[in-house]
Amino acid sequence: MKTPLVFIGFLLTLFLTSCIPYKDTLYYQNKGRALDSLPMLQEQQKPYRVQINDILNIRVKALDQDNVAIFNPVGDTGNLNASSAESAYMNGFTVDLHGNIRIPVLGELNVLGYTATEIQDMIEEQMLKQQFKETANIFVTVKLAGLRYTASGEVGNPGTKVLYQERANIYEAIANVGEISDTGNKKDVLLIRQYPQGQQIHHLDLTDVNVMQSPYYYIQPNDMIYVKPLKQKSWGTGTTAKETFSTLISVFTFVTATILLIDRL
Repeated sequence: MKTPLVFIGFLLTLFLTSCIPYKDTLYYQNKGRALDSLPMLQEQQKPYRVQINDILNIRVKALDQDNVAIFNPVGDTGNLNASSAESAYMNGFTVDLHGNIRIPVLGELNVLGYTATEIQDMIEEQMLKQQFKETANIFVTVKLAGLRYTASGEVGNPGTKVLYQERANIYEAIANVGEISDTGNKKDVLLIRQYPQGQQIHHLDLTDVNVMQSPYYYIQPNDMIYVKPLKQKSWGTGTTAKETFSTLISVFTFVTATILLIDRL
């Protein structure tokens, strides 16, 4: 009689520890503060500085557009969001391993570590020095060819994605790959970011609303996002109380039938 009681106790313990707590599934939790005392959260984002392998969309306009046609892709309509990822790759300017891009007439230009605005000013200055007069009214636009990032692990649709917008936060990036599954660890999402000196891993707790104050809240081109699985996934008992209960009932029924069969022998 003692053996079944011990086994039932073991099953109850397993039931209580194998379910995923409700609070581990929620985003934007106000941890450690009263709801009415939460200060206004300041989003932190520094201007992005160009890295190796980035692709830049550069468009040049002037009073006489024929004079700057060599700087723009054939058939360019001026709509920077209209091109596909393949078109951006073919028509864009890729930053090489030395941090340079090659621009018609101007030649190589080092852009590593500069912002898009700084690169615009740099190109305009070089054009006025080498090719045009101020009366040409040169206007240069420089944008990143989309925010390209990779998400893997416990997300709905892992893979490499491109967002055609100026900025995107970690929640938007994850929503774009099908959200984090019930077995994904929202408390410790890894963000692998590229720097000139190499790559670095940053840890983000997406259940804490204060993640919006993190300098890594906004993603950058070439970021990699990895969502680790919870321990409950490897246990295989289920992610909800219903699933866990069904699994334990099946195990209990099997073990009970086995014990009764052995007693009859």
